[in-house]
Amino acid sequence: MSLKYAVLAALLEGEASGYELSKVFDVSLANFWPATPQQLYRELERLAGDGLIEARTVPQERRPTKRLFTLTPAGRERLSAFAAEPTRRPTAIRDEFLIKMQAMDGVDPADVRTLVEERRTWALGKLARYERVRERLLDGRTEEQHLRESGRVGPYLTLLAGITFERENARWCERVLAVLEERRVPAGPAGQARG
Repeated sequence: MSLKYAVLAALLEGEASGYELSKVFDVSLANFWPATPQQLYRELERLAGDGLIEARTVPQERRPTKRLFTLTPAGRERLSAFAAEPTRRPTAIRDEFLIKMQAMDGVDPADVRTLVEERRTWALGKLARYERVRERLLDGRTEEQHLRESGRVGPYLTLLAGITFERENARWCERVLAVLEERRVPAGPAGQARG
């Protein structure tokens, strides 16, 4: 999949500037399709050139002219066709941190603990952001009400995937920290830990 479809999906929420789209990516799409602002701006230009989105300019006082992007009918049609296509391959994790965990034996345990604590803090920070977005989407409704009454449920369902992912990341980090702590305390006779 290319960034193209992630941008088209983000524009389902309505007209947005490149800056606003970068914020959408940061909050809601980054958990499964990260992109830098530079990548987004290049993709917006390509999509406009392909007729899948259109741009209009809005003059602003004391600020540069803003460009707002919207989906064209051709863009909606292409996105719908993409959404109906079978997924070609299952998700694969490519994470430098996990390579470090694979090679952690022989590394100073304090260094490993620091890496794991940083990852846990990062996961909890993302989880807190996702929970704030969730509360904003629910807007005082229960989850069941939102899923039954909302015009679009895709953003909420993908947000739930991000929440689940970061909760599990944090839980895994806590388990790793517990294992590191258990290994730090030398075992006594008959496998009993010394206190």
